[in-house]
Amino acid sequence: MRILFIRHGDPDYVNDTLTEKGHREAALLAEMAEELELGDCYQSPLGRAQATAAYSLKKLGKRAEVLDWLREFPAKVDLNQSEELKRAYNDTRMEGERYSMRIAWDMLPSYLTGHSEYLDRKLWRESEAARCSDLTWTYDKAVTGLDRLLECYGYVREGLHYRVVTENTQTITFFCHFGITCVLLSHLWNVSPFALWHTLALAPTSVTEVVSEEREQGIACFRGLRLGDISHLYAGRERPSFSARFCETFGNREQRH
Repeated sequence: MRILFIRHGDPDYVNDTLTEKGHREAALLAEMAEELELGDCYQSPLGRAQATAAYSLKKLGKRAEVLDWLREFPAKVDLNQSEELKRAYNDTRMEGERYSMRIAWDMLPSYLTGHSEYLDRKLWRESEAARCSDLTWTYDKAVTGLDRLLECYGYVREGLHYRVVTENTQTITFFCHFGITCVLLSHLWNVSPFALWHTLALAPTSVTEVVSEEREQGIACFRGLRLGDISHLYAGRERPSFSARFCETFGNREQRH
């Protein structure tokens, strides 16, 4: 079995759609849609993912089912519950007399690397960020959605691998977002989501491909064939968007800090 994760194009987050650049990126992706062999398609309910998918779906004459758990990973940390976490998230803002909620994975590297529990497959669930957020509940909802879908294709989660009920070589494609892609990959690969949130940067319209391997009959695991492929952008001479990345050097104030 084959799974493709396609991130939305360069985003206009305020209006939940694509920038002009994002539309160009999505159009270039659609030029390669036939070669990608997208198979059954699923999409996030958010506008920027659907606008991206629309180009490829129209090109192929396909439709995509909307899955709510494919929306950008929505877990938020409440800094008001922890003095410690105020050091973990920079640029904290106040809303009246309270700190605003923060995206769970938007943590400073110095804090993350100083607290090894975040990089542990099990212990991240007991971390301070997990205690002060809906992180574990939201994570479990998303990966349960994935597992229920994979069951429909004959792959049933058992412990840390999948039991193969029905062998197939089908492809399913998710048009979604960076954060949720890392969550789903962390589940397939049995690693902490923080490890992927902080080591991957998947550019807009990038393609990530994983496939099942069944080295023992009836037992399948998933391995990555490509991560964040943007060859369609290079083919179209479109410079990759910087979205998803932070500044390469701290002194570069034109890049996101």
